Amino acid sequence: MPSTAPSCVPPQYTPSSKVLQSTSTSLLSLTFRPHSWLCAFARSSILTVLEDAISVGHLTIIDAEGPHYYGHFQKGCNDVQLKIVNENFWLRLMLSGDLGFSEAYMIGDVEVSDLKGAMKLWLENQAGMEATLSSVVAKISSTMSSLYNSFLGQTRSQARLNVIASYDQSNELFKARIPSLPTAFLSKEMMYSCALWDEAEGGVRGDLVSGPFPGDLEAAQRRKIHHVLRKARVKPGHRILEFGSGWGGLAIEAARSYGCEVDTLTLSVEQKKLAEERIREAGLENMIRVHLLDYREIPAEFEKAFDAFVSIEMLEHVGAKYYNLYFKLVDFALKSSEATIVVSASTFPESRYSGYQAEDFMRRYMWPNSCLPSATALITAAHVGAQGRFTLEGVENHAAHYPRTLREWGRRLEANITQELVSKDYPGLRDRADYEAFKRKWQYLFAYAGAGFAQGYITCHMLTFIRQNDTPGFCD
Repeated sequence: MPSTAPSCVPPQYTPSSKVLQSTSTSLLSLTFRPHSWLCAFARSSILTVLEDAISVGHLTIIDAEGPHYYGHFQKGCNDVQLKIVNENFWLRLMLSGDLGFSEAYMIGDVEVSDLKGAMKLWLENQAGMEATLSSVVAKISSTMSSLYNSFLGQTRSQARLNVIASYDQSNELFKARIPSLPTAFLSKEMMYSCALWDEAEGGVRGDLVSGPFPGDLEAAQRRKIHHVLRKARVKPGHRILEFGSGWGGLAIEAARSYGCEVDTLTLSVEQKKLAEERIREAGLENMIRVHLLDYREIPAEFEKAFDAFVSIEMLEHVGAKYYNLYFKLVDFALKSSEATIVVSASTFPESRYSGYQAEDFMRRYMWPNSCLPSATALITAAHVGAQGRFTLEGVENHAAHYPRTLREWGRRLEANITQELVSKDYPGLRDRADYEAFKRKWQYLFAYAGAGFAQGYITCHMLTFIRQNDTPGFCD
């Protein structure tokens, strides 16, 4: 809270003698400047609300009026500083909440001393935020959201956000052209999903203790692939169906190390192209087929054709409306006996799960229209979609492994990505400011998701089902 109390103020700051001006005074002084009027109103509302919202950690906000302090500072606490560069920050935050904060960060309207710390501060004070800030923001934005485009929709900074949101992700963001660098931030297997860390890499916190070391991510991603395939009980000669090809990492290993035949589906032309290139390089083109196909359009010849089904972090793009159909089609494609299903997805805990999920940073700038399931929603859908023909064999939560995966991706991105590399595919990113916004989008992703998994806001489940034998006449 704005205060001169020593217990609340970190020693490196001197409290401002100014106090927060009242909303009425701020607004009266800006009567004839609508944009500034709105920003001042948003600022005053948000700062007032923060006085009651921050109970864990310490927040310093520095703007044109000076520093403002919230929470209670003590040595070793989560201490975050926000420097407001552009007054549009307040309007974005008021109208769009955490989405607005992410946009302000990407375009440089706010500077954050510790992005991961800011995410942690938000989540640790979530109850207070939702009870005060979110409710006020929702009430205000419901009456003012129509003004957003008038004041921010066509600005240069908003155009920059539109640019970075519109780019379909190029393979070159994940696979560098530099021969000595197999990828820009993924491991050489190019698995864009949670790795599994073991003692060989120092566990889920090994990078914070004594590492990281070269090859850690590669080892953890290979462990993940083999763990999935062992759970799928695959054997030489088995046929696997995969929804969500990625760049072919799991399919290649299933064919090369387990002697399996794989049909894998993707909707990305770019991913299909690179996956097939990697499959040819591995000499496995006779064992793996990459289909540019929606899972809802699998052909009739897939009926009862597969020994196993796998899907790694693709279910986030299915949507609650289609979960039953998803598993109905898996049931359609699997053999009547001795079949196995392994699916993994980032999930919401049951207490947070909703079939409708409002737009946030992830759904606006990373994976449009995505929807995180819960483990229970998937188990229920598997039972309904397969009409009871699947037996739940195992449930694993890999959430503890995701923060380190994201930290490693962030390190590699910082080390490997360059404006020259990305602008070869996206000439618009030759503008330095646009490129910096694009890069900050990825930095925000790694911090945002990492804090979510670390604080239990998001989970990551892997579910295994088996079908030992269809019961004759049980269901048609």
